[in-house]
Amino acid sequence: MTHQDPISWVFTMIGKLIVGLWMLLANGIGSTARALGKNARELDPAHRRDGLGLTVLAGAIVVAAMVWRNSDGAVAGVVNAAVRGVFGSLAWALPLLLGLLAWRYLRHPDQNADTGRMVIGWAALLVGVLGVIHVANGTPYPAGEGQGMDRVSQAGGMIGFIVSAPPMSILPPWITIPLLLLLSGFGVLVITATPVHRIPERLAELKHMLFERHAEPDQQKTPARKRTRTKKTEDGEPVETVKPYDTPVLSEKDKQQRADHSPEIVPGLTDEEEQPAPEAERRPEPPQPTPAPRKVEQLVLSPQAGPYSVPDLQHLKQGTAPKPQTKANTTVVNALTSVLEQFTIDAQVIGFTRGPTVTRYEIELGPAVKVEKVTALTKNIAYAVKSADVRILSPIPGKSAIGVEIPNADKDLVSLGDVLRAQVAQADHHPMIVGLGKDVEGRTIVANLAKMPHLLIAGATGAGKSVCVNGLITSILMRATPDEVRMVLVDPKRVELSVYEGIPHLITPIITNPKKAAEALEWVVGEMDRRYDDLAASGFRHVDEFNKAVRAGKLQPPPGSERVYQPYPYLLVIVDELADLMMVAPRDVEDSIVRITQLARAAGIHLVIATQRPSVDVVTGLIKANVPSRLAFAVSSLTDSRVILDQPGADKLVGQGDALFLPMGASKPIRIQNAFVSEKEIAGIVEHCKAQMQVEYRDDVAAAPVKREIDEDIGDDLDLLIQAAELIVTTQFGSTSMLQRKLRVGFAKAGRLMDLLESRNVVGPSEGSKAREVLVKPDELAGLLADLRGE
Repeated sequence: MTHQDPISWVFTMIGKLIVGLWMLLANGIGSTARALGKNARELDPAHRRDGLGLTVLAGAIVVAAMVWRNSDGAVAGVVNAAVRGVFGSLAWALPLLLGLLAWRYLRHPDQNADTGRMVIGWAALLVGVLGVIHVANGTPYPAGEGQGMDRVSQAGGMIGFIVSAPPMSILPPWITIPLLLLLSGFGVLVITATPVHRIPERLAELKHMLFERHAEPDQQKTPARKRTRTKKTEDGEPVETVKPYDTPVLSEKDKQQRADHSPEIVPGLTDEEEQPAPEAERRPEPPQPTPAPRKVEQLVLSPQAGPYSVPDLQHLKQGTAPKPQTKANTTVVNALTSVLEQFTIDAQVIGFTRGPTVTRYEIELGPAVKVEKVTALTKNIAYAVKSADVRILSPIPGKSAIGVEIPNADKDLVSLGDVLRAQVAQADHHPMIVGLGKDVEGRTIVANLAKMPHLLIAGATGAGKSVCVNGLITSILMRATPDEVRMVLVDPKRVELSVYEGIPHLITPIITNPKKAAEALEWVVGEMDRRYDDLAASGFRHVDEFNKAVRAGKLQPPPGSERVYQPYPYLLVIVDELADLMMVAPRDVEDSIVRITQLARAAGIHLVIATQRPSVDVVTGLIKANVPSRLAFAVSSLTDSRVILDQPGADKLVGQGDALFLPMGASKPIRIQNAFVSEKEIAGIVEHCKAQMQVEYRDDVAAAPVKREIDEDIGDDLDLLIQAAELIVTTQFGSTSMLQRKLRVGFAKAGRLMDLLESRNVVGPSEGSKAREVLVKPDELAGLLADLRGE
């Protein structure tokens, strides 16, 4: 082993010491920087954006101080020369542009995408203008005889030189300048977010704003709500509002980013960098006050009642701000891409649309790839994304892509207040507009109950059905006065709708007895017939036309008649649990519902039926055939989904307001997150309504039936006896076992019914195991039933 020279050893040790000190210093600086970076990431995103805006503002102030005045000092001179050398004769505008950018960051921190777009647009505009200035000054070069940086600084600066010198070397000025102006025009289009094909439309809007708006001062003074309600033709007749192919669903059509394009997938997005919602969505403007309603006396409105005002929307709270993308979305996109790669399928995830509850991921197939290859991977996709509630749409309606709907790990709360404050709800002032929620694309969905015209709601316990019914009733209370909409509420559960007791929109106390509910439905059928008698006598086809004629004084009763025509309000009947009614009086309830749903639309009577047991014995075929609009919440089986929607899908919902809405005329259901309204909000709205007007009930809606002389031996079995008589006479087959099966009664009850019929000469005596002889013919059935009822 060789001995090292002492001098070399000293230099080696000194070198190691220097390296060690350097590494110690580097590690300290690195640790400090990482700690500061971590602390910066833990700051609220709004604080980070404010810091960026203040930094840009400080830079604008510094540059303005050095460029806008002749400052002494070496540093100021260098900065001034550099700025003028880069931006030329427009160097004075740089502080203004920086100040505008700082104001944008501080004033609109939630619109980062728009800020980036405007930076690109202003940059393109500035570059084009500097190029034109440089060409106009003879295109001076930084180096050359008789030229130099002084002339470049007086022209377009280095930016103008870089953008204009290359084309000027091969093209004449009369071609170069239009090309540079084309670049500036592109910047203007980017700043104003105007595609080329929309230039004529934007010019027309500008012309209307500058010239035509000043020609209509009177219309500007009229509130939007009032102007919409009094829209008439030149001869004073109301404008026809029914349009071909009309739909009860009203949704936001103008959300360009959500409706036309899926958001760009941002890899590695962290939770701290989640994109917030635009300010306009989170802070809606308060709505215009509702004008006082017309004073009518229809349906027992008190003639002494004063003006009625609907509740203010401030009674309803705001929900959470929607997030276009979170870290969870990026994770799911990576998982879907991995599944497609593992099974060697030529397809890719091209984007996604995040909704309040679920996110729809769009998969685009390559050439000659079967759709079934992706749909067959449902279980593999569910395994990869760690969710059992995966629903695949093939294809997405209106798109050449497969949709994979996966529940969000971080849901957004959809508030009924946000739905009713949305522009689509405020634009339509029909009293039967109700807020439903938001769809997968985040668009607000509201519907017109008058156009449905009837709605069937189903869902398992805890799926959100009761909240939906509360949302429908609350929407009516928020938008309609008692002279516009009256309600009949049927609540066999006794506690679901009890909070609405005493509101002036009711025409009868909330009905909790199933037998009285059947009588109330019969009264509704009678009210429908009375309205149709008036329509037929006056020659109108819809109650809206009848009401317009009455209010205009064009409809007069026949001579000698004491009848006084009054407008008919819309009548909304809500049954919270259909199964309880079908257990007590299935035939009467079904007959009334079918008759109402078949005919009542033109009479302004609409029915909402809810049930948590969508089986075929509750939601019968006749009821389904006449209730065209369906709203399905999460159900327990595929069979229940087919009963309510006639297709699968409801069994894949995640609950808590997640629903499929199938409006009248639609072939595919819309997946929505139902709007939430709390009990506290409902209580405040109900108190407001009670304070505006005293409720006055009608005595004939659920009145007790008139007591008839019924034989004592029949007792409480009259309904069963009538059903047994109808069954035996129509079938001409008298069998005790048949009564057991058809009426679902025991042997003792069926035997008692048969004895009662025998005592009234409906059937003959027993002949052992043979069926009894039927003594009454079918054409004599009406008289027999009247005798049994004591009429």
